Amino acid sequence: MVICPKCHTEQPDGALFCNECGAQLVSLDAFEFKTLNSEDSPELFTSPLTDLPDVELEDDISMMAQSEVSLLLLDSGKMIHLSGKREFSLGRVAEGQLILPDIDLSPYDAYSQGVSRLHASIKISPRIIILSDLGSSNGTRVNGQRIGPHIDYPINHGDLVALGKLRIKILIDQKD
Repeated sequence: MVICPKCHTEQPDGALFCNECGAQLVSLDAFEFKTLNSEDSPELFTSPLTDLPDVELEDDISMMAQSEVSLLLLDSGKMIHLSGKREFSLGRVAEGQLILPDIDLSPYDAYSQGVSRLHASIKISPRIIILSDLGSSNGTRVNGQRIGPHIDYPINHGDLVALGKLRIKILIDQKD
């Protein structure tokens, strides 16, 4: 655990910002910086997708019946079914928060797992499911690969997603 220098609360190892007061937990002076190109760091996905099929996200909710998406929270075994919309924000709710996530992960220990208030989004269309990190403090990973903020990343059935340290398995039931 890391102790916040400002409010002295315990934070999960690896957290960059305090979940309680928002203070930065790691000084940038402690890091060595260098410029990387894609060959140096292939595990970081930071460029927009260009090879996606030509897909328009339909406003007609009936079209979404072709893809039913569920989130299996691995630590608790709980299942969250995504339905009724084509885009969902994932995060946790805190007192006084004005903009709330569509899917509140607070009951699943999201705070101590390093989940941001508005951590990520999932967009569902009949042919592709897209995950985007919303600029979270502790990052988002797909199958162990960190994805860059505000970049659309395709996800598939069985993918393992980590919001901070909260592990989620993506379950997609394709309907014809």
